[in-house]
Amino acid sequence: MEGMTRRALIAAAVGALLATTACNVDSGGTVASTAAGATAAATPKALKVGWSTIYLAPSWMQQTLKMLEEDVAKLKSAGKVASYETFNANGDTSQQIAQIQAMITQKYNVILVDAGSSTALNPVMEQAVAAGIVVANFDSLVTSDKVIRVGTDQVEWGRMTAQWLADKLGGKGEIIAMNGPAGVSVSEERWKGAEEVLKKYPDIKIAANVHSEYNLAPAAQAFASAYSANPDITGVFSQGGALSAAALQTLIKQDKKLVPITGENYNGFLKMWAENRSKGFSSLATAQPNYLSVIALQAAVAKAGGASVPANITVPLPEITDNNLDQFVKADQPDDSYPIQPLAQAEIDKLIGK
Repeated sequence: MEGMTRRALIAAAVGALLATTACNVDSGGTVASTAAGATAAATPKALKVGWSTIYLAPSWMQQTLKMLEEDVAKLKSAGKVASYETFNANGDTSQQIAQIQAMITQKYNVILVDAGSSTALNPVMEQAVAAGIVVANFDSLVTSDKVIRVGTDQVEWGRMTAQWLADKLGGKGEIIAMNGPAGVSVSEERWKGAEEVLKKYPDIKIAANVHSEYNLAPAAQAFASAYSANPDITGVFSQGGALSAAALQTLIKQDKKLVPITGENYNGFLKMWAENRSKGFSSLATAQPNYLSVIALQAAVAKAGGASVPANITVPLPEITDNNLDQFVKADQPDDSYPIQPLAQAEIDKLIGK
């Protein structure tokens, strides 16, 4: 009798356990031991985020860092990001590869990359993806299709600014082209877009095609040399802000006619443009906006949380014109800063597919 009672009690206990377990099986077959455990499983964990950048010294990068840190603070407050770290490769691609490898070892959840090479970083970034890390690349892009890529269309940059110049010149005239260093992909892509447009205007002659560092001093020397040999130009195609500033500065210093010059949101150029607008100087400028970094961060965080995010996010190029110049130029900021209007959160959400 006692043995039968014991067996009955055991059977009842096992039955209760099975019933309890059955009640905690969701429709997907996942077992949750307690209601508290189920709630914890449904709550996304806060993420460990790192940014590897090829360099940090330029003012554009410093502004980018500031924007990233501000957005990280918001995401921390929302419980989506636990920690954030910046890694500066100081221009050394091998060091950047080592930094990304270290983040893989340290089990980062999200890695942001501004790449020093379009191809050399592909293997280590794909290694990170294979390890379950969300990798988002912005600004200087790699060729891998395994990562989220966030950038602007550099060929369109050249098309847009060259078309404005062609229209401004009425389809005829003589210009100096100010390009970046030969062989640099950004420079080559912008010039490719410009050439597509300029070939449609046989009456626009390219008097000189100048290559220079994206730096005011060497660009000023390069432009002055080209201009002295071609003083009758009617316009300048420039694909970088320091290059544009160098060209305009030369014309002002030599008290020459202020011909149309295309530009970028380099504050030194924007200041000279604003000061000489009343004298008839005109430009169209665009920008590689710092908020590419914020879009990349938010896209990566969304993907890490299970959302579907586009693999390639092309951000529209801003347009700075004679009419909206005052919204961009910053008289109280250094010449080598790159003022930009923030992008509305609604626009960011649209780009990342929210």
